[in-house]
Amino acid sequence: MVTKVQKWGNSQGLRIARQVLEDARIAVGDEVDVTVREGVIVIAPVRRVRGKQSLEKLVKRIPNNCKTGEIDWGKPVGREVW
Repeated sequence: MVTKVQKWGNSQGLRIARQVLEDARIAVGDEVDVTVREGVIVIAPVRRVRGKQSLEKLVKRIPNNCKTGEIDWGKPVGREVW
């Protein structure tokens, strides 16, 4: 796809074809991460989990002294191996 950078108010913008967005699994209103790598603009979807929070932000909230233990999920069901 070839497009042009256009002026939109005080900003610049690109129009991206619907098929390109679908192929990248990006929808209107989704957040994207825009970075530059070796002079190339890279636009990538920001993957979110429940409640629109990223896993990285959730993990950062875990206290450093947090200790976890084992959880008993019960006996195997079907062909599960424990």
